[in-house]
Amino acid sequence: MNSILNSFKLDGKTAIVTGAARGLGQGMALALAEAGANIVAVDILAADDTRKQVEALGRKCVTIAANLGDRASIPALIETAKKSFASLDILVNCAGIIRREDFEKFSEKDWDDVMGINIDAVFFLSQAFVRDRLASKATGKIINIASMLSFQGGIRVPSYTASKSAVQGLTRLIASEMGGKGINCNAIAPGYMATDNTAPLRADADRSASILARIPAGRWGTPDDLRGAVVFLASSASDYVNGYTLAVDGGWLAR
Repeated sequence: MNSILNSFKLDGKTAIVTGAARGLGQGMALALAEAGANIVAVDILAADDTRKQVEALGRKCVTIAANLGDRASIPALIETAKKSFASLDILVNCAGIIRREDFEKFSEKDWDDVMGINIDAVFFLSQAFVRDRLASKATGKIINIASMLSFQGGIRVPSYTASKSAVQGLTRLIASEMGGKGINCNAIAPGYMATDNTAPLRADADRSASILARIPAGRWGTPDDLRGAVVFLASSASDYVNGYTLAVDGGWLAR
């Protein structure tokens, strides 16, 4: 009987990770590489640092510069990735942006920009990934990055809240339709993480203190806190987990 630890290995797999140049996306790309996967690092920013770190782990890494807000870039992204790797086994939809403003002042541009990256790109890239998997008669894993605001309303972030609620719903839809075809779709909902998106909150002493007071763990999360979750959901250890949103939040939702 094989060790349970073997079920978490990703040797020979290839993972596409969007938003992989820094922050949570970079952290998850490195975790998948450490578990054995080769990486396609997608970002509008240069992902050379991610590539170097992945290669230092003994894996291959291809970087693709793409503006995921432009739907036309998505088919080319998949084709570029396929030229480098024979099989695209895992998709991590991590790229995301946030805009903060009072509800009554929120602009159409801030709505459209956030929805374009946070949910439209997730749908169209997942669709392109699924089409490739079905054409190859192969299995696959999709991991979407949701949020605490997939469960709650939030404050001053209407498009972010709407998009992350939609991510949770889309995750369930993909799981429902594709589960019988060998493609699992789950989501990770990070809690309050020390990333660029939360810099304004952490810089506000009163708001930061109120957030920390509600987190049982008593601290902001880090990219390292997502390592176990993303490897689990990408691996065969989670083959019977489908359509679920896993909160990695230090206990925030338990309060």
